[in-house]
Amino acid sequence: MRHRRPTDQELRQIFHAELERVLAGGGPRSCTGLDNDTAEALWAIASAEPVDRETLVPAAYRAFAGQLDGSNAARWHEELERRFEERRQRRPGEAG
Repeated sequence: MRHRRPTDQELRQIFHAELERVLAGGGPRSCTGLDNDTAEALWAIASAEPVDRETLVPAAYRAFAGQLDGSNAARWHEELERRFEERRQRRPGEAG
């Protein structure tokens, strides 16, 4: 069990280990510290036919870069705010 967030260096090590794992035909492990976008990209590789896996590697690197630079989290928060706003607009008579 982790008691703190992994450092960027630890995340890089985890990402590369998980990438090797999925390229070899395994599935990514859970509770690694990788965000949903990165995990989904790794699952896409794991789910692909062996001959197609390498073509999905650049997308996994982009997703992981988004985790490191915070853009994945920012996009997630923007989407959450958009959903809240849509919900508020559907209830025009309520205070918000």
